[in-house]
Amino acid sequence: MYEPNVVGDWQEYDEHAGLRVRVHRLEAGEPPRGRDEAAEGLSYFRVRVTVENRGDRPVCIHLEDGQIDVRTGTDGESAFIDWRNSQFIEGFDVYPLRRATAVLYAAGPEGSLAQVDVQVQLRADEEWAGRRLWTGGVGVHEPAPGTPAGAARESLAQQVSLFLQEQAEEGTA
Repeated sequence: MYEPNVVGDWQEYDEHAGLRVRVHRLEAGEPPRGRDEAAEGLSYFRVRVTVENRGDRPVCIHLEDGQIDVRTGTDGESAFIDWRNSQFIEGFDVYPLRRATAVLYAAGPEGSLAQVDVQVQLRADEEWAGRRLWTGGVGVHEPAPGTPAGAARESLAQQVSLFLQEQAEEGTA
């Protein structure tokens, strides 16, 4: 069974040796240039997507609008993406042992931000890489550096299990 990455996990691409991506720093935060009128009544959050090149040659990276999809809540509703405030990676050469980071500002209903899914489809050297999914939530903290990846997965698994138990209890009342 396919398991999504937990926010903070690195994901390596088999089709691009040495290239890896992670979605991290999913946190509440207002955009730097002010709120978009279309986001009225919604809560803003920001997410960072970092691309790292551990290969032996430069790779031209594109991570632009339309290549990052953000969904919130248990029903997977589309989040409002504030393109004006977001910072993308547009045709940037990432040299070996270097990184490039995109910062995306999005908004959704306050009650649905505990569960956020971020799907990324990277374009490297004009070739599309496979889609990857990360899951987390605003207020759900990433593991500290040095914490085993399994501990983060167990923590998320516990949260999901608790949520499902609560839903089952509500249905029986």
